[in-house]
Amino acid sequence: MGGNKKGKRWDWLSAENFLHGIDSIETIVSKLLSIAMLVVIFVIMVDLMRFLAVALLDPSPAGFFKSTLSEIFGLFLSVLIALEILENITAYLKKHVVQVELVIVTSLTAVARKIIILDLEKVTGVSLIGLAVAILALSISYWIVRNIHS
Repeated sequence: MGGNKKGKRWDWLSAENFLHGIDSIETIVSKLLSIAMLVVIFVIMVDLMRFLAVALLDPSPAGFFKSTLSEIFGLFLSVLIALEILENITAYLKKHVVQVELVIVTSLTAVARKIIILDLEKVTGVSLIGLAVAILALSISYWIVRNIHS
């Protein structure tokens, strides 16, 4: 009997139990990330609504267009990026697999957002080349992944 208790004490070190424990921890972390991402989405939405309200209620003749459209589009794309990240997390929760295509699309959206809000007067040529390389690499990656899946 004494040997049996000692065996149970170290039973969690068996490969199957250990992997089950890690899987449980991954699930908990993914759920916490989902909740955190929902908070981020709501904060971005509040910021977007506040920004739009200030821009629309501005009594100056320029009004809405005084606030640059790039800022508004940047906020909209921030919401979309956060939603895509949430979709990445929930897809992982459902299938326990990182969906590469979804990650690449999210990355492309983030780079597009960067380009839309880019202030060309403050950006160096090296930064523009870096963005171009990132877009090219992500586009090629997306094309490869799409062709493999179809």
